[in-house]
Amino acid sequence: AHYDHLGQMGPSVTFPGASDNASGVALMLLLARYYAAHPQCYSMVFMSFSGEEAMLKGSTYYTHHPLFPLNRIRFLLNLDIAGDATNGITIVNATANRRETDILDSINTANKYLPSIGRRDQTKNSDHYSFAKEGIPAVYLYTNGSKPYYHDINDKYEELNFNNVDKLIIALKDFLSALQ
Repeated sequence: AHYDHLGQMGPSVTFPGASDNASGVALMLLLARYYAAHPQCYSMVFMSFSGEEAMLKGSTYYTHHPLFPLNRIRFLLNLDIAGDATNGITIVNATANRRETDILDSINTANKYLPSIGRRDQTKNSDHYSFAKEGIPAVYLYTNGSKPYYHDINDKYEELNFNNVDKLIIALKDFLSALQ
């Protein structure tokens, strides 16, 4: 997840970034707390980067200065925009990670957690890309909400409705358990 946003532009315009990406960081922290109490049979690392909005500076820096070898990363799940899954989620770089995306899709189909899971090709607009271009299996997950606030002064906490986010959390827990 990336913990920064556009911030302030000039003395009077602020972009709060509640959906993009405080919601993604909150989801990441919730999952980190859960997995700290419920360890899996494999290591899990939770990272948050700065500079996503400024050409992926944080994640690019990390891939050039990793704390452990990048080839030890089995799969990277980038959470970005996670506060309203009214219309489901979209997985970016799904076509390059068909096996993992199919696992999530089949879990969702069996349990009817989310209305839909969209699939997109690779994009260069979020932190997953820094890892994918280094050959690491990586996807970017975002929710499809009912309000279009994105890089906008109205991206405020009050505008998030958290529809289906509880089901997204359960789907992600099931998915991460199935990746063994």
